[in-house]
Amino acid sequence: MSEKKKKIVFTLKKDLIRLIVVLLAAFLMAMNIQTFINAGGLYPGGAQGLTIIIIRVASKFFGVTIPYTPVSLILNAIPIYIGFRFIGKKFTCFSMIMVFANGVFVDFLPSLEVTHDPLLIAVFGGIVNAVAITMCLDVDATSGGTDFISIFLSQRKGIDAFPIILAGNVILLTIAGLLFGWDKALYSMIFQYVSTQALHVLYRTYQQRTLFIITDVPDEVCHTIYELCGHGATLIDGEGSYGHCDKKIVYSIVSAADTRKLIPAIKELDPKAFVNSIRTEEIMGNFYMRPRD
Repeated sequence: MSEKKKKIVFTLKKDLIRLIVVLLAAFLMAMNIQTFINAGGLYPGGAQGLTIIIIRVASKFFGVTIPYTPVSLILNAIPIYIGFRFIGKKFTCFSMIMVFANGVFVDFLPSLEVTHDPLLIAVFGGIVNAVAITMCLDVDATSGGTDFISIFLSQRKGIDAFPIILAGNVILLTIAGLLFGWDKALYSMIFQYVSTQALHVLYRTYQQRTLFIITDVPDEVCHTIYELCGHGATLIDGEGSYGHCDKKIVYSIVSAADTRKLIPAIKELDPKAFVNSIRTEEIMGNFYMRPRD
C-alpha cells in the first residue's frame, strides 16, 4: 500500500473514531438532560441552558411544547459560523454533529428521575456533563455554543474567555431565578461549578506546564520537546552545588497534556535527568497551539 493510501486509511479510521465518540458524548449529554437536569429543574451554562429556559418559558407561560433540536440549532448558528470561519471546518462539522445528535436524543429519550435529592442531582449532573464535554474535546469537537466562542477568543485573540462566559451564565441564572425560583438557580450554580472543576481535571490541553530539566544530553532533550510538542526550549548554564560540575538546564513551557508523553521520553533519553514540572498560571508572547482541522 502506498504512503498516500495509508494516510487516507489512517484519516478515515481517525474520523470514524471521532464520529463514534461524538455520538456517544451526544447521547450521554442527552441522558444527563433527561435525568439530572430536568429532574432537578437545573440550568446548564451557555447555549444549552438558554435552550432549556426558552423551552420551559414556552411551556409554563404559553402552554406550547417546543422540541429541543430546532431551538438548539438556532442558538448555535452564530457560534457555528465562527467555527467555520475562524477555527476549522472539520472541527466545526463534528461539533455540528454533536449539537444535532444531542438535540435528537433529547427529543426522543424519555425523562427519568434517578434521585429526588437536589444536591445529588447538581453534583452528579455536573460530573456527567463534564465527562460528555471532555469526550468531545478529546477528539477535536465541542458541544457547541460558548465552546466555539471560548476557543476563538483564546486561540485567535489571546483573550481569556472565562470572565465573559461567566458573566453570561450569571445573567442566564438570574433570568432563571426570576422566572422559575431562586432555589433552582442556586442549585444550578453548584451544577456549573462542579462541571467546571471536573472539566479542569479531565481536560488539560489548554493548561500549560513549565519544565526545568537538568540533563547531560540537552540537545537531544530539546529535539524531543520540539518533535513531541512543537515547542522550543531555552538552555541555561548551571553548576551542581555538591560536585561543582557544569550542568545544562533545559527550560520550556508545554501543554499539560503533552507532559504525559514528554516526561517518560526524557527519562528514556537520560535516566538521570532531573525534571521539575510547575503549573503555569499565565504566559505572554507566542505559545504554539496546534490548529484545529
